Amino acid sequence: MKYRQAAVAGQFYPAEPGLLTQQLTHYFGQAPSVHIIPKALILPHAGYLFSGEVAAKAVSLLRNRPSGYRRVLLLGPSHYVGLNGCALPRSDRFITPLGEIPIDRIGIEQLLNRRLAIASDMAHQREHALEVELPLLQFCLDDFLLLPVVVGAASPEAVCHLIQAIADSDTLIVVSSDLSHYHPYVDANRIDTDTRSHILALDPHLAPEQACGCDALNGLLAYAKLMQWQIKCVTHTNSGDVMARVQARGPRDDEEVVGYASFALY
Repeated sequence: MKYRQAAVAGQFYPAEPGLLTQQLTHYFGQAPSVHIIPKALILPHAGYLFSGEVAAKAVSLLRNRPSGYRRVLLLGPSHYVGLNGCALPRSDRFITPLGEIPIDRIGIEQLLNRRLAIASDMAHQREHALEVELPLLQFCLDDFLLLPVVVGAASPEAVCHLIQAIADSDTLIVVSSDLSHYHPYVDANRIDTDTRSHILALDPHLAPEQACGCDALNGLLAYAKLMQWQIKCVTHTNSGDVMARVQARGPRDDEEVVGYASFALY
């Protein structure tokens, strides 16, 4: 049995199971905001202080499906390893402070055999974009298989084909992506408003300047358009708004911020 250990527990989210459960209990304390049963989610991946609540509001919609999901196809960007195409782990289980998540080895072999991805533990070893979503999913779902995909430089068509090869009625698709990075607050709001409008239009032509997970996100948007899915922005914010709230002050127009938004596709 080969394990991928948590890489950013204690940095992006609490490493102590009790503290993590307490934080997640707070996030999921309210009933889902709308009665959407998601087929896919788009979630931010910053530290929980900044984007945890934004992600949780979308993840809470999973409770609208009583039968749960057999598998989660989780895609996100490569922050640490130069990568062309998509990378799958060799691990059998991913570990978080909330326990083990079994990897869908059959699904992984299907993708490898069809040459839709490569195997690379290095791409997964330090990657936080996938990891930070896992405790949120564990908290809201019963047992599920995980199929984690780190997406490097890849066309929307390539990612769409990968999703098509795996997607079924019992698979939840999750794409991990933040929005713009380190623009002054006013500029960031303008850029992110425009990006959200493109996402809501299922436009698979986002650039890295708009969303750091644009390659995975474009593939999902292409697939959603093909399937004629609907989409809703659940909520959004940015790091400037978060810090203003934490420090009980107004946002600073010249503060460089990162944008976060969550979406449900159905």
